[in-house]
Formats: sequence, C-alpha cells, structure tokens
Amino acid sequence: MAISATATNPNRWTRMNAWIVERRVKINDAALNIRRAFVIVWQSHPPSAMAMAACTLIGALLPAGQAWVGKLIVDTVVSAVNTQVGAQAGLMQALPLLIAEFFLIILQAGNNQARSLAEHILHSHLNLDINTRIIRKALELDLTYFENAEYYDKLQNARREADFRGLQIVNGGFYLIQNVITLISFGVLLLRFSPWLALILFLATIPAFIAQSQYAELSFRVLSWRAPEARKLSYLEYLLTDYDSVKEIRLFGLGEPLLGRYANLFWKFLKEDQGIAQKRSFASFGWGLLATLSYYGSYAWIVWRAVGGTITLGDMTLYLGIFRSSQSTFETIFYGLSELYENGLFMSNLFSFLELKPQMVVAANAVPVPKEIRQGIELRHVSFKYAGHDEYALHDVNLKIAPGEKIALVGPNGAGKTTLIKLLTRLYDPTEGQILLDGIDLRDYNLNELRQRIGVIFQDFVRYHLAAAENVGFGQIDKLDDRPRIVRSAEKSGAHPLISALPEGYETTLGRWFSHGRDLSGGEWQKIALARAFMRDCEVLVLDEPTAALDAENELKVFQQFRELAEDKIAVLISHRFSTVRMADRIFVIEHGHVSEQGTHGELLNLGGTYARLFTLQAESYK
Repeated sequence: MAISATATNPNRWTRMNAWIVERRVKINDAALNIRRAFVIVWQSHPPSAMAMAACTLIGALLPAGQAWVGKLIVDTVVSAVNTQVGAQAGLMQALPLLIAEFFLIILQAGNNQARSLAEHILHSHLNLDINTRIIRKALELDLTYFENAEYYDKLQNARREADFRGLQIVNGGFYLIQNVITLISFGVLLLRFSPWLALILFLATIPAFIAQSQYAELSFRVLSWRAPEARKLSYLEYLLTDYDSVKEIRLFGLGEPLLGRYANLFWKFLKEDQGIAQKRSFASFGWGLLATLSYYGSYAWIVWRAVGGTITLGDMTLYLGIFRSSQSTFETIFYGLSELYENGLFMSNLFSFLELKPQMVVAANAVPVPKEIRQGIELRHVSFKYAGHDEYALHDVNLKIAPGEKIALVGPNGAGKTTLIKLLTRLYDPTEGQILLDGIDLRDYNLNELRQRIGVIFQDFVRYHLAAAENVGFGQIDKLDDRPRIVRSAEKSGAHPLISALPEGYETTLGRWFSHGRDLSGGEWQKIALARAFMRDCEVLVLDEPTAALDAENELKVFQQFRELAEDKIAVLISHRFSTVRMADRIFVIEHGHVSEQGTHGELLNLGGTYARLFTLQAESYK
C-alpha cells in the first residue's frame, strides 16, 4: 500500500502542476485579448470611450457619497428628536442634507443616461470597425483559404458575437473599475468600524467566482468546437429559404427532411447550452448561500453593537448600507472578472483570425507591369496541387502565348483548364515551375497592377443584385461613373438592348434580393458578365465558358465581335463548343493535368487525336 501511495502522489502533483500551468496560460491569453479589445474600442470611437470613462469615475464615487449623506440625515433627525428642538427647526437642520442627497440622485440618473448613450454610439462604431477588420482580412487572404473548411470555421468563430464580446469587455471593464473604486471608498468607511467584516465579505465571494470562471471556459470550448455544425445549421436555413434552391427542394420533396435535420441540430445545441446553464446556476446558488450567511451574520453583529450603544443609529444605517452594498459589489466584481475572462476567451477567435497571413509571396521591389506586351506569356514546367490534395491538378505544363494571339483550352471537366486560368491570373502560385510575362516571373510584378491588366469572366461569374450600370461598371471600378464607357461595353457584349428595355434602364436593380429588382435569364446574365469583361482596360482577356447560357446565334455574334475587340490583345478562351474554339489561333487540349495536343483547328483534326474525336462527336450530335 505504501508503494501505491508513493507512486500515486507524484502523478497527482504532476496533474496539479499541469492544471496550474494550463490555467495560467489561459488567464494570460485572456488578459492579452482584453487589452487588445480595449485598443480596438478606443480606435473605433475615442470620444465615446472617453465619455464612458468619465461616467465610470462619477458612478464609482456616488454610492459612498449617498451613504455618507444618508448617515448624516439619520443622525440629524435622531439629534433633533433627542434635543426636542421642534419639527420646523429639525427640518431646517436636515434640509441642506436632503438637498445634497437629491442632487446626488439626479446626478446618478443623468450619469446613467449619459453612459447608456455613449455605450450605444460606441457599439455602433465598434460593430462597423470589427466587421470591417474581418472583411478586410478576408480580402487579403489567398484563394487557398477559401477552399479550406477550417478557414470557414475560423471565420464563423470570429464573426460570432465579436462586436458584442468586444463591447462587453469594455463595458464590463469600466464597470469593474467603477466597482473597485466604489469598494475602496466603502472600505475607507468600513475600516472605521471593523476590518474583519471586509475580510469575511471578500472570502465568502471567492468560491462563486471560481465556479463562474470554470463554466465560462466550458461555454467557450463548446461554442468553439461547435463551429462546423453551426455553419451546417446556417447552411440548412439558407437552403430552405433561398430562391435558387427552393424550386428543386419543393419538386424533390426535400423540405421536411432538411427541416428535420435543422431541428435536430438546433435541439442538440439547445441541450448542450441548457446543461451548462443548469450546472452554472446550481453552482452559483450553492456558493451564493455562503455569501448570504456571512452577510446576515455580520448584519446581526452591527445591530447588536447599535443596540448596545457602541455606534449611533446613523452609523448603523451607514454600516448596514455599506455592508450590503459591499457584498453585492464584491460579487459584482468577481462576476465581472468571470465575464471578462469568458469574453477574453471568445475574443481570441477574432484575434486568431485577424492574425492569418496570406501565403502568396509579394515582391518587396515589385516590377511594374508592361503597358504593352511584347514577348507574350510562357508557362515553364508548371505544376500545381491544391492544398490538402496529393494529386496534381496540373503537372509539367509548358506553353507559350504570343502577343495578340488567341488561344483556346479544351478538354474534359476537371482536366485543369480553370486551374490554369487561376494560375495565369495569379489567384494561385504554381507549386512548381514558372509563369513568365515578357520574360519576368509573375511573382515579381505588382500583384494588384497585374490583376488590373487582365480581364476575366469565370463560368461561375457573380450576379450582383445591384443596378445594371454597376454590374457592368464593376469591371473597371475606377470608371464606374463613366456612363458612355459602360454603355459601349454593354453594346460590345450585346447587353445594351436588354438593359435599355428595363423599366429604369441602367439604373434598374437586377436580381430578386431587393424590392423592384428584375431577374434575368441565364443568357442575359451572361451578357452582363461579358460587358463587365469588356469594361476593363487590359492586355489579356480570359473567358472561361463565357457563352454557355447563350443560344448558338448569339454565341456566334459575341465571338465574332470579341475577336474584333481583342484584335491587339492576348485572349484565352475555355469552351466546350467547338464552333467557338475553332476561331482561336491555336488550341491546347488538356487531359489529366497535361497538355496532350496543341495546334490549329485543322492541324488537330489531321492529327486524329482527342480533339478530332471530340469534335466529331459534337458535330455528329447536330446532324
């Protein structure tokens, strides 16, 4: 047995030390987050923060002042009764004190209202500031992050109550400071009576504080672990209420099954939250009884001393009021510390998201992008893997595009065509190899300038539920107010007649999200997207399945006009329609991440390979 006890004790000490170290780390992290939250709040709106600080100081000193004036009023009344000076004379003696107490009450009411106003203004500014920081960080990050589920978990945790938690930290911090100052002022008065009461008061509230801190940490862990499922809950809600999905959900009878999944997740979260809340409430009630017993024991002692004549009736009123307020203030301070700790833990989600760094290398001394491409674009042994994937999306790709040349990329879905476009536009960097523009690696150019010189319309282009003019003008944001240019771009894509026929022309809101919005067909949206590409003043035009929703006649018109408009520009086209592809100067066939064939339409037909087979199959389908 002795051996067992000896062997067990070191393990206990090890676990205890590990627990202490873990707790210390978490407290330090929470404290750091609290300081950083205060910095964010101050930067959001300094006047409101200063107003809250001033209100905090005033509110901290008022309770002691009110208690002291109350004591003087009681002593004045008792003295008047004992000396029998009469009602009128006694009232005149107490009148200045009554006026002082009235003034303190009015000051407290005004101070509370001023604090509420400052808090409201600060919350509005803080909400904007934190959401702006989150969105700006998302804009800085590479496309790789957006294809990773862990990123969306981080985003979910960062966005959830970030502004609320930040305001809670500042509000709770100011209240904590206010209560500490109030407690110090109470302590000065209470020490005149008995230092032991202050000590009893302090010790009786510690257990409740420890219990609150433990359950605060548990709440944080549960909500953080829940992020993937919480995103699923939001997705199910979106799926059941979104216009784009509602037709299929009704036709396939998916409404109730998906709603059942939504309800199951919701009830799972509710049970977890209720379990924690119940345990927290029982712990708070149990330890709160200890504080209540200490209060009434001290209460009896104060009454006993007043009855014995050791203190005056005014002193008894003062000490009872101070003692009662001191106990609630102690509890408020410890509860505030627990809330600060909990909010500090939650703010770590925001700060960890804001600390994410783009992985794409930005050149320290970036080279300006040439205004006119003279040598063209070259891919040298380019390979690429998506994050978390072992297989290559592209492998050892070599191709050259001459200045002003029009090329087409064809091949089966998933062969790597769109991936190549993402590399060309530097949404990604190659895992291996180089992409050169006029003999210089794309990574050496200024990234923003490079992207401004490339016009791209992807097959999953964005449908902006905004004015038609903005839908086109977003292609060159600095020319958004240039209406003639917007109209010319719409004419080039064939969208001008469509927009002109709308009720408010170019000011008509497109889509169904907003009132009086006009939804368009797939082909009409595609014309708008093409107009957006034609807005851009660029040297390279990239169209990824740009006419998939257009009929054959409109498709032919668009590409005849497109070839004329891009006469002096490099153009890269991805399409499954060979009637369009054959218009390119050269065609590259991509299969399994490799360039398997290249040449003109005629050369590839004569080769009798994949291109010839696919062309023949498509031609046969039209017979």
